Amino acid sequence: MIPIPKKGTPEREAMIKEHRECVDSMKGVAGFSVLKCATPGDTTVVTGGVHENPDLRRVLLRMRGESPKGKLIIICTKVDAEWRIGRLSGIRGVPPEFVTDKVYTCEQEAQHDIFLMRLDELPETAGMPENFQEGWKHRDDNWPVT
Repeated sequence: MIPIPKKGTPEREAMIKEHRECVDSMKGVAGFSVLKCATPGDTTVVTGGVHENPDLRRVLLRMRGESPKGKLIIICTKVDAEWRIGRLSGIRGVPPEFVTDKVYTCEQEAQHDIFLMRLDELPETAGMPENFQEGWKHRDDNWPVT
């Protein structure tokens, strides 16, 4: 398996640039996908992003496969108006905690910032077979102690 690109490498910088371009092209589109619109805000024709960048696709799949405990997430604080970044506790019933005081007025900007934060936290060996665990849905992994 291929490791996550290290900080400062051309592969990592290209992946971040591709993500940024996708974010910019998706402004005005409800939700978020890591794809480039031929015309910004118009999803009639989409290219790039996870379709054409294998490093970006691999990293996003590994990020999504991480355990929910401690995972960074987007929290909508005002419907279609404000978003913040939070961190999951990994325990059912325990709400996430905000990680910064920054409030976003654009969901895509919050998505890009969370991508950068998660990329910095993601170990180079994430997703490698030697780090495989049976799963995180065990009763003792994410249930509150009673």
